Amino acid sequence: MSKAAEVAAQKAERGRRAWYAGAAAEESVERLYLQRGMRVAARRWRKGGGEIDLILRDGPEIVFVEVKKARDFAHAAERVSAQQIARIQASAALFLAGEPQGELTPCRFDVALVNQVGETRILEGAF
Repeated sequence: MSKAAEVAAQKAERGRRAWYAGAAAEESVERLYLQRGMRVAARRWRKGGGEIDLILRDGPEIVFVEVKKARDFAHAAERVSAQQIARIQASAALFLAGEPQGELTPCRFDVALVNQVGETRILEGAF
């Protein structure tokens, strides 16, 4: 195997591991919200150029959740960029357009931070 092929294979493997770690973090966060009595409306919802990791229903309120996993909570929080927030908010507006009350539907945006040992910190109404 050439050096370039070896580097490409290593990069692909890192990408696969990161994808599975992110999916596991999202499933863990989902379980926490379900334990609080919420219902899942959508997972990895995509529209309008953005993706929302988790959308839940808490009675009449819609909760949009961005999940970030990193070695610690501080690094996870740093990974939420202003551009990403704008994309999530734009996608959320498209989701709300399908709700009976449209953009008048009560909602909030949470960020769920997951560290390398799987501990979770939920920041309700983060943005």
